[in-house]
Order: sequence, then C-alpha cells, then structure tokens
Amino acid sequence: MPIKRALISVSDKTGIEDVAKKLSDLGVQIISTGGTARAIKEAGVEVTDVSEVTGFPEIMEGRVKTLHPKVHGGLLAVRDSDGHMKEASENKIEMIDLVIVNLYPFGETVAKEGVTEDEAIENIDIGGPSMLRSAAKNYKYVTVVTDPADYSDVLAEIKADGDTKLETRKKLARKVFTLTYQYDESINKYFRTLTEEPELMDLHYEKVRSLRYGENPTQKAAFFRSPKNQDSNITNAEVLHGKELSFNNIVDGDSALELVKEFSEPTAVFVKHNNPCGVATRKTIEEAFEIAHKADPLSAFGCVVAVNREFTEDMVNYIKESKMFMEIIIAPSYTEDALKRLMTRKNLRILRVGNFKRDLMKTDIKKVTGGILIQTKDTYELKPSDLKVVTKLKPTDEQIADMLFATKVVKRVVSNSVVMAKGLATVGVGAGQMSRVDSVFISGHKAGDHAQGAVMSSDAFFPFPDGVEQAAEYGIKAIIHPGGSIRDDEVIARADELGIAMVFSGRRYFKH
Repeated sequence: MPIKRALISVSDKTGIEDVAKKLSDLGVQIISTGGTARAIKEAGVEVTDVSEVTGFPEIMEGRVKTLHPKVHGGLLAVRDSDGHMKEASENKIEMIDLVIVNLYPFGETVAKEGVTEDEAIENIDIGGPSMLRSAAKNYKYVTVVTDPADYSDVLAEIKADGDTKLETRKKLARKVFTLTYQYDESINKYFRTLTEEPELMDLHYEKVRSLRYGENPTQKAAFFRSPKNQDSNITNAEVLHGKELSFNNIVDGDSALELVKEFSEPTAVFVKHNNPCGVATRKTIEEAFEIAHKADPLSAFGCVVAVNREFTEDMVNYIKESKMFMEIIIAPSYTEDALKRLMTRKNLRILRVGNFKRDLMKTDIKKVTGGILIQTKDTYELKPSDLKVVTKLKPTDEQIADMLFATKVVKRVVSNSVVMAKGLATVGVGAGQMSRVDSVFISGHKAGDHAQGAVMSSDAFFPFPDGVEQAAEYGIKAIIHPGGSIRDDEVIARADELGIAMVFSGRRYFKH
C-alpha cells in the first residue's frame, strides 16, 4: 500500500528539511505543525498545516493541536476492515501512512541547572507520544520514525517500493515503545523528586542468549547486556573461536579483563574461580605472560587469561612448551600466526576486545534476595603521594612500586584478601578467608621461598599484630594496608620490632 500522506512534527530537526524534500519529490503530501512546518516551508517544500486537516485551530499555546479524530483516526484505522474504512469515509478522515515524530526534550530540560517547575512541565510532550503510540500500534499499515538515523533507510524503501517493508515497520514500532517508556520513566523520576518520594530504579537489559546452565548444571541461566554499554569488557568481547561461553566463563572473563585494564604497562592476568592466581607486569607482554603463569602454575590449570597487549606467537610457543591448559584467552588483538595456531585447540575460547576504551559504566550492581545494591565503581588510582609511612623503616622506591602493583591486584581478590608481590609480579594470593591472618597464611604458603624480600598488600587494616607476625615468618619486608584499626599503634610497633616497613594507604578494598 503506497505511502501518500506523512505527518511530521519534530523537536530534533536534524535532517528534516531534506527528508521532507525527498518525500515531496516522491509525491507524498506533507502535514506538519508549528516550528516543524515553518522549517519545512522555508526549505521550499509545500506543507499542509495540521489545523487544515482537523478543521480546528491550534489552541492553548499549542498544547492542543494533534489530539483530534482526524489525526488519530487516520493513524489507527485498520485499512482492510470495511467497517473502519466506512466510518473513516463518513467522518471525512483521510489515512496517514507515515509519521515522523520525536519528543520535547524533557530529560535534557530537567537536567539543566536552575530549571523551574513550570519549564519542566511545559516540556512534557502529550501529542507526540499519543501519535507515536497510535502509529506504532497500527504498524501493519503505518510507518513510524522517531530516530533521524532511520531516515535514509526508510526513504530508500519508499523510493524502491512506494512503501516500507513490514519487518521494518515492526522494528520501528518497537523503537517507539522503547522511546515512550524511557520518556515516561524520566517524567516519573522528576515527579518523585518533586513529591519527595523514593527514587525508582528501573534497569533495562537486553538478552544476548540463553546459557547451557548457570554456576552449576542444575541451574538455568541467561546472559543480558545493557543497551547503553559501549565499554571494552567481557559483554562486548568478540568470540573468535571455541565453545560458547558458559556462565562461569563470563564471570571469570570479567574478573580477568577488568583487572588487566588497571595496568598501562604490558601486563598478564591469570584468573581461576573469580580470583587472580598470577599477575605480572614487564617490559614485554611475552615476559609478563610467562612470569604471571609461573606465579602459581598449579592454580593456573584451566584458567582464564587476559593480556593488555597483542597476543603473539612467542606466547603460543610458551603455552606449548609449558603444556598449559586454559579455558579462555582475552586480548586486544592477535597476530595472524598466533591466532592460527591457537585455533587448532578445539575447545579454547579466544576473545578479542579491541583497544581498551575508557569505562563509561560507572556503577556496580550487587543482587540480594528481593533487591539490589548500587554503588559507584572505585576507579581511583593510588599514587605514591597518597601513602603515609608509619614505621621507622622507610620502604624503598622498588618496594613502593611493588606495593602499588599488589594493591591493584588486591582490589580484585575476594575479601579477606592479601597479595604478596616482588618485582611487579604476584608471588602469593590469599583470598576469601574469614580472618585476615588466614589469608596471610595462604598467600605465604602459595609463595613459598618467593615471599622472601617481597611486599604484601592487604585489602583492609590488620585488627591485631598476628597478620604482621605471620608475614614476617615468610620473609615479607614491606606491608601496605588502609590503616584505621583501634590497634594501629600495636600493629605498627610490632612491624618496627620485626624490621618491616609499613605504609597506610587510607583506602579500603573490600570485594564481597
């Protein structure tokens, strides 16, 4: 059914003069209102004012202009219903085949500093959403466009066939209902602020796919993503090879990638069960990869690996020589030869994330039964100037560098957590213990002789000197932690007695 009449009323007038010209050239009658009609007329296109269609003037400062049966009847009539078309004819209602409408900028208006309540209310669109919903409901017969990005495709279809494809109209209708619910949400949020009611948090995620199962085979699961998410993360990673990612693969991949993004120098991260088991920074990514694996090769079996540089053939050689088994490799890119060889491993998942982008998603969400917790991400990067030396013995520059390195890692380890490091590489990780001294014990056990002369970072303060005493038994020479315990003086005094340099960071890094 060819498009003969179009109603255009837009707040965002991007490209609308060109659209109107092209529609007019195709023989489409243009109906419009207010400022949109003026813009189209000034572009030399003939326009029928909506008041000529309705036989009723725009009134109440433009609040009432399209809310009329001759508009909505033309949008809602079922074209192959004899009853609908008979009533339309009796009431001199002509069909409207194309609607191009976008809404008053309510969200942008209320975001401005100092906006008044009257200004906000006047930017609540009434006629626009009504026309959009009417047209979208009747998508079988009416094409409705809200986004200037869709103009060219719609025009191309009309030029080719005189009408748009049904599938196109369905997709455009879906975009309408997404726009209108988001618009109503912003208004709802504004009124909740006005009336001092609790803020309403509505989260919208689109389904990526169903998963084979959840954390365990008895659990069903699915993967959803935020439509606004454009960051370099596990959600947007491109799977180049291997089996479909599982629930646990996605969780571990997220941990590995988010940790490696903390570092600007060539760094490799090995993660097992949502905790890093080996992390290293070196001058080359090949060396970092080897050192990170050797930090705890036993735990690295079946791990997820993330690197922040291109994955090379030398790294593939190391994998082969060390007989390394991995579930996933995540990298910005791969050399052609490295990728070719990695793809001979049938079950290895190979993910490419491209150049790391600045993270735009600033919130972290945790679920509890019946609710969610929202918090900002901790994106602060600890600097040497933040550190306060609290012992008589001062740390060396090398120890400070290792402490800052270890603290980046400890942020991503489940609490209670400590990380032992030396030479910008982890030597031991203690994770998820109910007492801090147990985390020190596990970290030291993992490190073995490599703990001699190493530094240790703790995600929270030491409530008693026992953690420091345990660290000294392994040969730890410098410790960084937030400080803030009522027994800080006792802990510091014990560090002095044991010849350990200690600094306070003033920042806690719990990860529950």
